[in-house]
Amino acid sequence: MSLAFLHAHDCSEPHTDSVWGVAWTATDSVISISADGSLKQWDSTSGQALHTLPPHTLGLVSLDVDPAGKQALYNSLEGLTCLLDVDSGRVVGRYESYARSGNDAAEPAWSVSLNPKGGTYAATGGSGSVSIHSAESATFGERRATLTSGRSKFGMYCKHSPDGTRVAMSSEAGQIYIFDLESEKLLSTYTSHAMTIRSLAWSPDAQLLISASEDKRLTLHDVRYSPSGKPGSGAVATFTGHSSWVLSTDISPDSRLALSGSSDKTIKVWDIGARAAVSTIQDTGEVWSVSWRPRPPQHGSPGAFVSGGEDGVVRWWRGAGAG
Repeated sequence: MSLAFLHAHDCSEPHTDSVWGVAWTATDSVISISADGSLKQWDSTSGQALHTLPPHTLGLVSLDVDPAGKQALYNSLEGLTCLLDVDSGRVVGRYESYARSGNDAAEPAWSVSLNPKGGTYAATGGSGSVSIHSAESATFGERRATLTSGRSKFGMYCKHSPDGTRVAMSSEAGQIYIFDLESEKLLSTYTSHAMTIRSLAWSPDAQLLISASEDKRLTLHDVRYSPSGKPGSGAVATFTGHSSWVLSTDISPDSRLALSGSSDKTIKVWDIGARAAVSTIQDTGEVWSVSWRPRPPQHGSPGAFVSGGEDGVVRWWRGAGAG
C-alpha cells in the first residue's frame, strides 16, 4: 500500500535560519523554533503568523507543547528554559539552567519536555541524567528530582509518556532510558542503535516508543509496563530506508502511522503494522522536525502533519487517501 501526501501550504514569513522544532497543537495552531533564536506561532489554515517572540541571541533547540495546546516549553542553545502562555504570547517562566544555584552544580539543559499532567517539566543534557523541575510560574525551574541513567553520555532528547507516568531519554551513544516518575527509578534500558538517537515519540496509549538515530534507522519498541514490574519486550521492529541521519519522528494520533524527517532531505511515512514505508516526500534540505496534527483523522484519511527544516520554512502536508 502507498499513501499520497500533498503539500498544502507554507508559512507566510519563514525563519531566517533552520527550523529546529515544530509542534502542531490541540488548538490547531503550529509553533516553531529556529536556529535564528525566534519562536513563531502559526495559523494552520492559512500559514499566517499569529505571534512572534523577540529572537533570543542564540538558537532555540528544544520545544514541547502541553496536550491542551495552552503552554509551550522551549530551550535555547546555552540552556535558557522558558514557558510560554500560548494564548497571550507571554513568557510566564524563565530558568537559566547554566547558572549555578546554591549547592546544585549547573546542568545546562539541552532537551526539555512538559509533563502532560502539568506542574513539572523534565530536562536532559551533558550529564546523561534527567532532571525534574517545577513548571509553575512562581517556582519555575526549581529542581524537584534527578533521575540518573548510570552513564555519563550526553542526553540528546527527553519525552514524557502521554499518561505522565514515565519519561524516556535518549543518549549520544544510542541508548534509551525509561524512568518511572513516581518512584524515580530506572525501569528499562534499551541499546537499540549504534549511534546518537536524535528524537523519540510515544504512541498515544504509551505502549510503543519509536526512536530516530544517526545510524539511518528508526526502531519501534514495546514499552508496556505491567503492574508486576515486567517491562515490555523492547525493540520489535526496525524501519530502514533513509540514506542519512534520521533527525525527527512522531506517531500519529490513531497509532497507525509514524513520520520521520532526515538529513537525506526526505520525509517518510511508515505503516507501523506493516513495518513498511508507505510514502516518501522530497524536501529542499535537512528535515529537523515533524509533527502530526493531534486530532484523529477522518475515516479513510491518513491525516495531516507539519515539517520544519534547513530552509527555515514551516510546511503543512495533508493526506490524499490511499493509492
